[in-house]
Parts: sequence; C-alpha cells; structure tokens
Amino acid sequence: MTLMMASRMVAARSFGVVSHLSSMQSPTPLSVRQLSMDAKGFASRLVDAGLLRSQALIGGKWSDAYDGKTIEVHNPATGDVITTVPCMGQNETNDAISAAYNAFSSWSKVTSVERSKCLRKWYDLLISHKEELGQLITLEQGKPLQEAMGEVTYGAGFIEFFAEEAKRVYGDIIPSPLADRRLLVLKQPVGVVGAITPWNFPLAMITRKVGPALACGCTVVIKPSELTPLTALAAAELALQAGIPPGVVNVVMGNASAIGDALLASPQVRKITFTGSTAVGKKLMAGAAGTVKKVSLELGGNAPCIVFDDADLDVAVKGTLGAKFRNTGQTCVCANRIMVQEGIYEKFVDAFSKAVQKFQVGHGFSEGVTQGPLINEAAVQKVESFVKDATSKGAKVVLGAKRHSLGMTFYEPTVLSDVKSDMIIAREEVFGPVAPVLRFKTEDDALRMANDTNAGLAAYIFTNSVQRSWRVAEALEYGLVGVNEGLISTEVAPFGGVKQSGLGREGSKYGMDEYLEIKYVCLGNMNSK
Repeated sequence: MTLMMASRMVAARSFGVVSHLSSMQSPTPLSVRQLSMDAKGFASRLVDAGLLRSQALIGGKWSDAYDGKTIEVHNPATGDVITTVPCMGQNETNDAISAAYNAFSSWSKVTSVERSKCLRKWYDLLISHKEELGQLITLEQGKPLQEAMGEVTYGAGFIEFFAEEAKRVYGDIIPSPLADRRLLVLKQPVGVVGAITPWNFPLAMITRKVGPALACGCTVVIKPSELTPLTALAAAELALQAGIPPGVVNVVMGNASAIGDALLASPQVRKITFTGSTAVGKKLMAGAAGTVKKVSLELGGNAPCIVFDDADLDVAVKGTLGAKFRNTGQTCVCANRIMVQEGIYEKFVDAFSKAVQKFQVGHGFSEGVTQGPLINEAAVQKVESFVKDATSKGAKVVLGAKRHSLGMTFYEPTVLSDVKSDMIIAREEVFGPVAPVLRFKTEDDALRMANDTNAGLAAYIFTNSVQRSWRVAEALEYGLVGVNEGLISTEVAPFGGVKQSGLGREGSKYGMDEYLEIKYVCLGNMNSK
C-alpha cells in the first residue's frame, strides 16, 4: 500500500469521525450537511498537504512498529477512533537515536545561516497550514478550533524566533593573565536530544524544544504523547518539506516506558527535555544520571492567582478567566488557587461566576464554543474526586461541579467558594475547568498561602499598586509571574519553574543555553615569531 493510499484511508476514517458530530447536542448546533462538508474539506486538505500521517519518522523514512503493533488515537469529544499509529518500543527508539546521531555529525557543521533558513522555511510552512494543523489539534486534543489555531501561531512563533537566534550563538574572549596566552570560549551543540512532550499542547510543546535544539545544531528524537501524536507527525512532515535533512528530526511513539528507558540508557543521547508531571520528571532525572545527561524539565504547577482589594475588578475577572479556563483548565500554568482578599471577595465571586456561566461547552468545531472536553475519562474522574473532597470539607458550589449533559468527557465549568488550603484541590493540580476561590486577609497571608507548596511554576497578581506589584512579584517563589495579566507565555520570554516545577528555561535567548555546551580553549606560546 502506498503512503498516499494509506493517507486516504485514514482521511476516510477521519471523515467518519467528524461526521458523527452531527448527532451531538451542541450549544450552537450545525447542520449535518455543514458538518459533512467541513469534515470532507478537512480530510481532503490534510491528504493533499501530506499532513495526515499515521507512521513514525526514523531517519527520514516513515515507519511502522517492527512487530506491527498499533495504538488507537481517539477524538476526546466523541470517543471515536481517528486512526491508529505505531506502538513502538526500545528497538525503534534505538534506531531513531542512531539516525539522529549520524545526522548530528553533518547538521552540527551546517552554518548558522543555513540552519536559520531551514527553520524559517519550517515556520512559513506551519503558518501556511495553520488552519489544517488547528483542525488536527481540535480533532485529537479537543480544544476549540480558534484556540487550536492560536496554538499553531504560538507554536510556530518559537520556530521563527529561534531561526533568528541561530545566528546569535556568541562565544567570548577572556583577557589572559599571561602575556603569551589567548583564552577563548566556544559554544557548541550538546548533541542528540530526547524530547518528551505532553498532550495538552501537541504542537507548541514540540516547537518550544525542537526550535532551539535545531538552531544550536542538535538533532532530536521526539516522543509525543500517545494521546496526541498526529500533530507531531504533521509537524515533522513539514520539517522535511522545509529541507531539514533526514535524521535531524525523528518521531517515535507507543510504549512510553520502553521509549523513555532507551533514551535514558543511550550514551549517544546527551540531553533530555521533558514537559509533563512532576512524578515522571523525577524518574527521568534519576534515569539521566546513569549517563550524566543534561536535563531540562518543565513540570507540574499549583499556580496562585492573588486578587487584592485594590485590584480593578473587571481586569481581575478577565485575567483570571484566561489564567484558569484556557484549554479547559488543562495547562501547567492554569490558576489552581484563586486567592481573593476579603474586602473584595464577595464581589469577585459574583462577577467571576457570572462570566463563567456564559461559557459555551461543546465540540471544538462548533461555533462559539470556548470549553471543550477533558482529554479522557481518567481526567474527568480526577476532577470529580477533587471536587468531592472539597465539598465534603465545606466548600460551596457556586456553579457547575458535575459532568456536562453532552456526556463523554465534558465537564461543566465550575466555581467553588469557601475553599480552604487543606483541601486536595488547593494542594494539587486539578487540570480541569474548576476554579477554587480562597479567602485571605493580608498581603503576608497571601504570600504565605501562595508559597506553601512544592510547586513553583506560575503565579498571578491583580493590584493597582505599583509598589505592591513589585514587592509581591519578588516575594513569590515562582519562575513566572503575571501582574494584571492572565496570559503571559510568549516565545520571547523565558518559561520555567523553581522548586519541584522543573529545571532550566524554554523560549527566549535563555532557552538556547539549554542546548549548548561551553568549551574553553587556551592558546599558548602566542608571542613567538
């Protein structure tokens, strides 16, 4: 069977999945005919662009699992199977590592200008296919289409930024204490990178890692989540189309532990970069010690969102909505604890819950929808358990707190008041559309509550006091702080946490350092003629 034939078979299956949406109850229902036309056009565009891939990429060749095993990729909004992808393990991963290792010898010697041109071409292709990639993200991850296309723009921005940074890897000259010596500092690519990415941002979490890696001259083996591999494969296809040589970008998926173990065990892999849970991050960190790999980890959070009495209520509500309900609450920087000073508490809860009540829940392809499904049943059960614990300990349900009438993994946007710090929902990431609102008295109380956690990724402050914004931002034990703003991530700024939320930074000029080694060169006997 040719790749095109296989793609068309996958497209036909995808068409069937999207057509099924016509039978779903939706806040803004579309006609069966309109849905069918949208689905047919979506599948056709993906096939024509060569973006509907269902094989892994190893050394520039599309490959099935060596034993023929596959895993199903589901649409979280319907539960339907979109397609199957290879279920790979140690052997395929080792071959991908070898392909990356072999490609490194040539890619690392390509001039920074040429690497920059390849990355820029990749960026152009990602943007030109923004609509198709957005549809693919919505199909396999569930987020609303407009938000999915926003992720494409955001994710592509990392490739554009690092295309420029490729030309700015500067070394240094150090004044020598001895007259006959010259001291130089070189920055060189670390080598093969194992990049393990999550399902909540299936494109952006890849580009945020692969962009700087390739810009520095590294090669990569990407292990995307088995829940959302199709976007990764589409991005890899566009990388090939952009002229990035075979073996520079490889993608394997399947048995997570087997793939992870192979990446950790191989001495040819010199760096691991991971976004995901703190528990898995700790295991990767321990496993990397065996071959002393460089590690960067972007792990879980427990973000406080602090609203002071002097905050502009409208600004605070709008910012908190963005910080809490983006991607249906499924981000590592989502506001997990909304802490409101007692003087504005009742007004805030009232205004905030009225705004949340206006959200439209539904399939991401439906117009006007702002909240999609949770990724799977396990995610819903986790949300339910957190809400049950909170309400059993005295939290009040202001809004929601139950599964949505659409069924599947849809959950009603929820607001809980009178939440206390000892409740599970205030101690761990809920990773869903639940906003727990806590009360505090003084600034010192807020800081004590906010910092009373092992996590330290993102925090948010709402205040009209310039002095307080500086004071509190400096006192918060977090890697990212938003002041009067709920959406703060950008490719030009460093992203990362402190404490058990991770190591290293992604994005910005600082993100390049994660993929570089520093070499000191001493030139002696320089005064002889």
